[in-house]
Amino acid sequence: MDEELGVGQSPEAERPTTADMIDRLSRFDGPPEQFLLHLLAVQCSLAGAEAGTILRSGTDGRAEAIAVYPLPQPGSTAPVWLAQSVESAPDVIAEGTTALKPLREPDELYGAPPRRYLIMVPFRSGGDVRGLAAFAVEARSEAALALARERLELTISMLSLYEMRLTLQRRQLDLRRLRMAVETLAAVDEHDRFTGAAMALCNEVAARWDCDRVDVGFLRGRYVRLRAMSHTEKFSRKMKLAQDIEAAMEECIDQDIEVLYPPEPDATYVSRAAGELSRRHGPANVLSLPLRKRGDAVAVLTVERAPDNPFNLEEVEALRLTCELCAARLANLHEHDRWVGARAAAAARKGLAAALGPKHTWIKVAAILVLAAVLFLAFARGEYRVDAPFAFQATRQQVIPAPFDGFLTSVTVTPGDKVDGDKTVLARLDTTDIRLQLASAKAEREGYLKQEAAAVSEDKTAEAQIARAEVDKVDAQIKLLERRIKQAEIRSPISGCVVAGDLKKQIGAPVDAGDVLFEIAPLESLRAELLVPEDEIADVRVGQEGELATASYPDRRIKFVVEWINPVAEVVKQKNVFRVRVRLLETEPWMRPGMEGVAKVSVDRRTYGWIWTHKLVNWIRMKLWL
Repeated sequence: MDEELGVGQSPEAERPTTADMIDRLSRFDGPPEQFLLHLLAVQCSLAGAEAGTILRSGTDGRAEAIAVYPLPQPGSTAPVWLAQSVESAPDVIAEGTTALKPLREPDELYGAPPRRYLIMVPFRSGGDVRGLAAFAVEARSEAALALARERLELTISMLSLYEMRLTLQRRQLDLRRLRMAVETLAAVDEHDRFTGAAMALCNEVAARWDCDRVDVGFLRGRYVRLRAMSHTEKFSRKMKLAQDIEAAMEECIDQDIEVLYPPEPDATYVSRAAGELSRRHGPANVLSLPLRKRGDAVAVLTVERAPDNPFNLEEVEALRLTCELCAARLANLHEHDRWVGARAAAAARKGLAAALGPKHTWIKVAAILVLAAVLFLAFARGEYRVDAPFAFQATRQQVIPAPFDGFLTSVTVTPGDKVDGDKTVLARLDTTDIRLQLASAKAEREGYLKQEAAAVSEDKTAEAQIARAEVDKVDAQIKLLERRIKQAEIRSPISGCVVAGDLKKQIGAPVDAGDVLFEIAPLESLRAELLVPEDEIADVRVGQEGELATASYPDRRIKFVVEWINPVAEVVKQKNVFRVRVRLLETEPWMRPGMEGVAKVSVDRRTYGWIWTHKLVNWIRMKLWL
């Protein structure tokens, strides 16, 4: 062992450097027992230690040695340094720091300085201290002890590196198994029919795991039927080989466990049928694995290969993963390839036969269903509702007229837009002429003011009074023009929604004073108007409640109460209907006048037979005059 790392070579041989020993140790990929001995050998060589050990903390708190270097002779007693290491290990592990302890020999004089020391270096795994390495070092000097301690602390990390490398190897092995399973599943997924998918599974497993024969069988009733065999397109179930394979599969599915032949020494399953298959058609190693769907075994995969190539644990796990991935796909294709009637009938009969018995199952089922339907229609009651289309309406509307004659210069809203009272500008009228008139009036006012001042200075009272009257007249005209300029920005006096007034295409057109430009409806005062067919209006009464849903929000129900019924019918879309006005018990921000949908007026509870047949009965009565 020492020779592998260059430790303990003769003086004549070229002694490896520290870097060489560390490099060889970092690349060591042997089992953990050999690695620990190699690690101790390298550490003892680098630190000049006489011996070393790796101690692990047990479940009872005591330490146990898992590696000792150099190896003790068989039957020999534990050396003093090892016994003291085991005794001191729990305290050092608890502290988690390197400890330097004197090593007392039985032949040492009392009070004499120790000739040797124990250097105990803890190592961690996953953040916790899991054990330590202890080394017996000769006490040459404090500097030598410090150097040995430093080297041991540095090299103990090689244990963590080895653990990481083992973990990486296990992950790579897991990925390899997963890759093989996924590639097998991909080969199965390439087929849309069960036979092709089953053959692909058998051939892929045979090629990837070096198997002589791979078979797939599906459960049918209480027995397993062989459905596919690797590299064999046609086979007869009457063949002795097929019968023995089915027997091995049934043995696996009956126990609902993997069956391996030859079995492990501590195996608890029965493998007699697998053994018969191996002896009659082998010899071979036989492994049967159940394929499960929703936890139930529905099929079996049986693989066989040469007796000198047994299945190891890693291969069994890879095959198990492959079966878990492919089971659902194969089971679905197996069901899909059956005729749809046969699938439905088989599933129904399987469930019903357990309850009604295996004889005359369908007649019994038909009689029970007819009786149940009659009883349900005659006695079961449900909510009878009258269906009718509806539309939202505003309870009141605000008309916005043109304030004066003029021309539209801009329109900022369209029907459906929300507006804020006294804030939102609906449209603007042209004020060019008005502003010119205002400028003229202001100039005229200045002239009259000058005339008044001149008359007052000349003491012409009558002329001064006339000029003042003209000034007042012009002031009134100015106020009128300024008011019209302000009114040119048309605003809504109330908050709500624009229900009429699509003037975007009329920009630049003239309007007359009093022309209706917009209609505003407040959103908080909506109602609905239903159009109830004449054949159901007799069931609708004032005060009845119901629910409605709009076409834009069909998942939201709005409750209402009937408050008015028009006594006169109207013709709407070639049908006689009655208008029914309802009051909404709740409102939503998204509700707008003009929205349409379906309303259901709750009448009372009646039998389902009457609810579903009363229209047909009434139609027959009208036609046959019954």
